[in-house]
Amino acid sequence: MPAMAQLLSGPPADPQFKFSTPMPPDVAVPDKVETSLGTLNFSGGVPDAATTQKLYDNLDFQRAVQGYLLGLPPVNQLANRRAILSMGPANLTVPIWEQKVDSRSVELTANDNTPYTWFWLDLKKGPLVLEVPPKVLGLIDDMWYRWVGDVGITGPDHGRGGKYLLLPPGYKGEVPKGYHVVRPATFSVWVPWRTFLVDGDPKPGVDAVKNFTKIYPLGQAANPPKLNFVNMSEKPFNMVGPSGYAFWEMLNQVVQEEPTDTIDPTTLGMWASIGIEKGKPFAPDERMKKILTDAAAVGDATARTISYRLRNRAGYYYENSNWRLPFFGGYKFESQPGVANLDASAFFFFLATGVTPAMDTKIVGEGSIYPWSALDANSNPLDGGKNYKLRLPPDVPAKAFWSVIVYSAQTRSMLQTNEQFPSVSSQNTGVQKNADGSIDVYFGPKAPPGKEANWVQTIPGQTWLTILRLYGPLEPWFDKTWRPGEIELQP
Repeated sequence: MPAMAQLLSGPPADPQFKFSTPMPPDVAVPDKVETSLGTLNFSGGVPDAATTQKLYDNLDFQRAVQGYLLGLPPVNQLANRRAILSMGPANLTVPIWEQKVDSRSVELTANDNTPYTWFWLDLKKGPLVLEVPPKVLGLIDDMWYRWVGDVGITGPDHGRGGKYLLLPPGYKGEVPKGYHVVRPATFSVWVPWRTFLVDGDPKPGVDAVKNFTKIYPLGQAANPPKLNFVNMSEKPFNMVGPSGYAFWEMLNQVVQEEPTDTIDPTTLGMWASIGIEKGKPFAPDERMKKILTDAAAVGDATARTISYRLRNRAGYYYENSNWRLPFFGGYKFESQPGVANLDASAFFFFLATGVTPAMDTKIVGEGSIYPWSALDANSNPLDGGKNYKLRLPPDVPAKAFWSVIVYSAQTRSMLQTNEQFPSVSSQNTGVQKNADGSIDVYFGPKAPPGKEANWVQTIPGQTWLTILRLYGPLEPWFDKTWRPGEIELQP
């Protein structure tokens, strides 16, 4: 089947009437056109019934695939919210991974380096005050997965702790002084932050969260409700959303529940064209259900292709390398100001969580950097049944610490093996250095003899990817005088 349309017969000769104009062949359509959809039949430019059905099916399918990729952010947020609220109601429930996140938590590329605090707020009843503890690093994202603000070290309290006033969409009341004011575009708001280890111990940071975190309606500071802090460590728990037909039902739920005035008309039009429109029931017929189910499968496959075999070199950090960065086009996912980078957005929201400019900050010694790779030095997928080695040259440029974590290419979550924490990190005191100060990290089903502290277990039959995290990246990272090795297949 040819990839491009081919005219099987030319347009009819111009009728030589008094006011006729010579007509170029690409203006009038012939009776038959050969395309990737098959032969399309026309009568005087009008499609016949079969061609009409074929073209509408194709149009619905195309819009659904694009609608799927555009819907990844809100659907991921809803999957996150549903899971967290299974632990208890919003505004009252504060889950904490007190002993760090481990591989039992199925979440998009979470890390096992520090404890997470991770909760949802609901602004439907009015403004809320959030009292943030000191020495945390966190963010606020809305239900469309857009950055609203930072809290803690990169926020306006600069790690000293502070009071944040979250105002619901459309709020026109008085705004009292003494707060860091936040205006989300949605009623549902996600607030995650991390605390840090003190001499290898997570407890001081976790205790500070429990002692200083408060959530209460504006005006109830004197009598804030008691919060339920839930320890999530070592719990089997899933926050990753579905890729099948249920995806559309979840997208519809977000569109119905949240204000859509900050979503661009083209995106809303794409969703409306497949039956998802605010204030209207989502009730596709059997034909459309079949198309949507197929489009969800193709949408997921497309997101995986963009994520694992990206063709846009702007997403790679070095020439002739498979090391990539989570943000290309910045945290707004733009190829230039005001122009969406659709591949960058689809890639990020398929693989990651947490949108904040702090993750894209180029300040020496501040923030964090997340180079990652899903391919070996020969651009082949990383096979869990084979052995690999990654060499980190001497003096890894991380002011705080570095880590290498392994994830499943299927779930995009930590690989589930016999290891609670599938990683090698400078926080692990047993990690061995070579004579020149470099560090070799090994991946495979079995550890090389004597290299257990430098090894991450992988599983035959399961493909994996890895993220090299640098906390407090230093100048050699930014000027590229320090560069990690590629992931080398071992004999």
